[in-house]
Amino acid sequence: MAVLQRARGAARQVPGRGPRPRRQWKAYLYLAPALAVLGVFLLYPLGQSVWISFFDWNGLTLATWVGGDNYVEIVTDPRIRAAFGHAFVLIAFFSVLPVVFGLLLTAVMGRAVRMRGLGFFRTVVFLPQVVASVVVATSWLAIYAPDGLLNQVLRAIGLEVATRSWLGDFGTALPAVGLVGSWVGTGLCLVLFLTGAAQIDRELYEAARLEGAGLIREFFAITLPGLRGQVAVALTLTVVAALKTFDLVYVTTRGGPGNATTVPAYLAYERAFLTNQVGSACAIGITLALVILLVSLLISRVQPREED
Repeated sequence: MAVLQRARGAARQVPGRGPRPRRQWKAYLYLAPALAVLGVFLLYPLGQSVWISFFDWNGLTLATWVGGDNYVEIVTDPRIRAAFGHAFVLIAFFSVLPVVFGLLLTAVMGRAVRMRGLGFFRTVVFLPQVVASVVVATSWLAIYAPDGLLNQVLRAIGLEVATRSWLGDFGTALPAVGLVGSWVGTGLCLVLFLTGAAQIDRELYEAARLEGAGLIREFFAITLPGLRGQVAVALTLTVVAALKTFDLVYVTTRGGPGNATTVPAYLAYERAFLTNQVGSACAIGITLALVILLVSLLISRVQPREED
């Protein structure tokens, strides 16, 4: 009789629903230190910055409520608009060029797997990633100087007419800064792409070569589709680096000449610590963070979805 009652009770249970698991509160205790650090050093300062962005405050005296005026200024002030425009221009140098160069080098090196010194070449190309950005900026500041290496090379090959103060010229200052970012980012992209290419089935390349596929067709048919995930990661890292760049501009040009290389991060620093416009600086920083978040979400659409 007891067996029959248990069988009837089991029959009344909803299929696919077992007993509800008990919440493991102990797991939250392990996460508590990390959550506390996140809240103290990230979430609280972020919330405070949002609050300050609605005030006109010099950092010392009482603040005055101005509502959304600081955000309206971002749209109406030509200098701030130009700073954001410069940041988007730098994306071409910090992100597009390194990704293109990285893909080209990956395609070539895929055909030269047994090339001597390949490991040394990878190390040299990746080296700018492990060097402090201030050191990189200082080195290129010397290269771009009027008597620097670049102008000396141009004079040596008879192109003295092309020499100039690269970081002091309105037309070349921003591209000069951008090319430094291209040099830094190419190594990161190359390492990511080589790692991804190593995971592609080599039999695909062998089959393509048996069918007479050349380097270009092999790249677009096999290598590029196989590197979609790595391309998405590289684009995310390099685009974010372009939008939030500060130290490179600070060391090389200080936003000059004029406002030719001013970027949002440097402009926020300038307003917070040099002109005592803390509310405006916070508004610029929050807007920049939102732009980076939006761009990152758009790039994530390139990331291939895992198939079930």
